[in-house]
Amino acid sequence: MNNQSYAIAEIAGDQVILEPGKNVSIPKVDLEVGAQFIADKILFLHSGADIKVGRPYLSDVTIETIVLEHRRADKVMVFKKKRRKGYQVKKGHRQPYTVLKVGEFGENTAKPAKVAPARKSRAKAKTAAQPAESATQENKE
Repeated sequence: MNNQSYAIAEIAGDQVILEPGKNVSIPKVDLEVGAQFIADKILFLHSGADIKVGRPYLSDVTIETIVLEHRRADKVMVFKKKRRKGYQVKKGHRQPYTVLKVGEFGENTAKPAKVAPARKSRAKAKTAAQPAESATQENKE
């Protein structure tokens, strides 16, 4: 954070510090190498003497990044053992991650508003014909 501007953003469930021109590792995202990724969940922005704090996110700021590569972290060994039972299991795991190159910070003034989809009611709508039908069925019996 030696640079004068930096931001804290939420990307793929992790909070990362973004500085212009730096590379950052995040959990793997399904994008091709060279594709542009726009971080729009900005929690905090420090730009020179200006500081902005989101509640929870800043709606007018976006940060453009470019996918540089996909990698896998160092192997983590997991060893399980139950004493005196002859049970031993040794497993390894390598977590995939994506490396992004952070571009310049931008002001997003023309962001389209997100509209929530209309929820369908699960309750059946009663019409005047339904009670009449049930009454006629009772008379027939």
